[in-house]
Formats: sequence, C-alpha cells, structure tokens
Amino acid sequence: MKYRSRAHFFYLILLLSCWTGHAKLFSQDLAPKYSNEFLNIGVGARALGMGRAQVSAVRDVTAAYWNPAALMGVQHKYEFSLMHSEYFAGVAQYDYLGFTTPVKDQSQIAVSLIRFGVDDIPDTRFLYDANGALNYNNIQFFNAADYALLLSYARDLSDNFKVGMNAKVIHRNVGKFAQAWGFGLDVGGIYIKDHLTLGLMVRDITTTFNAWSHDADLVREIYAQTDNEIPVNSVELTLPRAISSVAYTFQIGKQFSLLTTLDLDMTFDGARNTLISSSFLSVDPRFGLEAGFQNMAFLRAGIGNFQYIKDFDGKESLNMQPSMGIGVFISERFQIDYALSDIGNVSETPYSHVFSVKVSLDKLDPDFRKFKSWTDK
Repeated sequence: MKYRSRAHFFYLILLLSCWTGHAKLFSQDLAPKYSNEFLNIGVGARALGMGRAQVSAVRDVTAAYWNPAALMGVQHKYEFSLMHSEYFAGVAQYDYLGFTTPVKDQSQIAVSLIRFGVDDIPDTRFLYDANGALNYNNIQFFNAADYALLLSYARDLSDNFKVGMNAKVIHRNVGKFAQAWGFGLDVGGIYIKDHLTLGLMVRDITTTFNAWSHDADLVREIYAQTDNEIPVNSVELTLPRAISSVAYTFQIGKQFSLLTTLDLDMTFDGARNTLISSSFLSVDPRFGLEAGFQNMAFLRAGIGNFQYIKDFDGKESLNMQPSMGIGVFISERFQIDYALSDIGNVSETPYSHVFSVKVSLDKLDPDFRKFKSWTDK
C-alpha cells in the first residue's frame, strides 16, 4: 500500500505538471501546437469507423461537429444523437450529445455537448497527517475534464451550395487546482453535384482563446518540493486549421452503394509528425469507406493519423490508425452504430469500442426545403 500511495502521489504531480504546465509554454509561445486536442477526437461511431473522414460525407446531426453546412442534409424535423466511448482501458471517458431541428425551409440549427474526462483521481496531498502517520481516510478524489458547447447554424444558398458556422464555448478544469474558459468560431461549406460532394471546414477561424486560472496555493508546497514551476494565470491560443474533403457515392445496382471519402487535415503552426510536413503546412490525410445495403445496413472502414515512429534502435517506421465499424437502421426513427478504433498502437490496450445511437422524429415533407440537395438522390 505504501508504494501504491507513492504512485498515486507522483501520478497527481505528473498530471498537474502536464495539464497546468502549459503556463511555462505560454511564456514562450501563447499558441502551442496541441491545444484543445479533445475537440479533434471526433463524434459519432459512423465517423470514427470511417477514419474520421467526414467533412464532405456527413449529413446528419453530427454534422454540427464535422461541418455545420452539412446540417442541411438532415431529413427529419428533430434529430438526436448520443455517443459514449472509453480510452486507455476505461480510464478516460468521452461522451457526446447532439440535437438539431430546421428553422423554416432554408436554415438549420443544432446544439452539441462534448465531454472528455478522467474521473476519481486520488488526491494524496494529505495522506500523511500532522504527526507523520499514514491515514488513507485523508485521500480525496477529483476529476480532470474538458467540456465544449457548440451552437450551430446552417443555411441553404442554392441547390449546390450550403454554408454553416459554429460558436463554441469551452471549459476545462483540473479539480480545484485549475480551470479555463474559452470561446471560438468554426465555419464550413458544402458543394454538391450529383454523386460528388466537396467540403471545407475551418476550425478556430478567429483563433480560440482559453483563459487559464490556477489556485497556486493548493500546490505551492508540493511543487516547491518537487522542483516544479508554480503555475500562473495565462492565456492559451488555438490557431486555425482547415480540412478539405471530397466524397463520391457509387450506386451498385439497386440495393448496394459505396461511399468513398478523403479528408486533408491541414495545420499551419509549424512542422508536425504527419505524412506531409513542412515549416509552413502539415497535412494529415484520412480515408474512409462505407458500403451500404438498401440504405439499412452499413459496413465501414477507415485509416488516418499517419505518423513516423522511431523504435529503440533508432529505426523509423510509418504508423497509422485503422478503424472499422457497422451501422444498422433499426427503424425509420432509430439507428445504432458501432466502431472499433485503434488509437495508434501506443498503449497496451490500443483498441477502443465506440457506440452511438441516433433518433430521428417526424420525417420532413420532400417539398419542405426550398433548395434540394441529397434528398433528391
């Protein structure tokens, strides 16, 4: 138990050092490469089963996250989606809830909630009492979690062009030790021509600001003992990134279809460990496939997150993140999706099981939309 308690103690120090240690980086650079990364995981088992290649392929309530312009493809008056997944052998919980509804015949709105968190982390600062005795009753627990609220709006411009935007509010906290509030904007566009769809999503187009505040008094003594820098209040910036996408649907007879999609995730904050990398632009490609039978059952596969990994001998190899999934329409109103996703062979339990459900109520009349799009197909 003594060694276990020490492990918890150092785990707490490590967690806080990693999470609040951004303050040290901010003094050098207010815009670290990996900021608000929980918003890049993705939502919906369909999307995760297709390697997250969705910017031009999505057309349901989850479009609020992937590309709000695609909300114009929703064919029901009310649509809900719920997703739950776990990472790192259940240590981290990831949840999503979305809702969308039309506004007249040319507009669509949506609300989305995302949470990524690690719960019940032991706080062992007071494990030893004033007399130096070990007292496990003094162990407290806290949560470290990230939250995002997305308010989305989409608009039909014509039969071919759709646009949309997100206003997002971000809250991040590490128990009582630190918290941050942030705000940002995303914009997206869709072009549709027959079976071809082109999409563009620009996230954090105005740069997303996270204002961090720390209760340094809670950790001052421990940080001093472990030679860690005392965290200070700071501002973290998330720079814009653009995702261009193309999707094409092949109709195979009357019963089968095949959707192919390619996304190019482009960042502009210096060289990253991606398939295409330079000091100005880094590009992470994603490929996705979805085979459908009578628009009732679907088999999906995808690949992305290409990275060059070095082993202990210094030999470099190309690593990637494969995924697969299935989807079934139980009825006109209810759909269930499942994805098996690999987080990149970086842990002993690399595969994560992702489940999501979608509920659709009150199918729209075919003549409801002023401009047509996917509904004609």
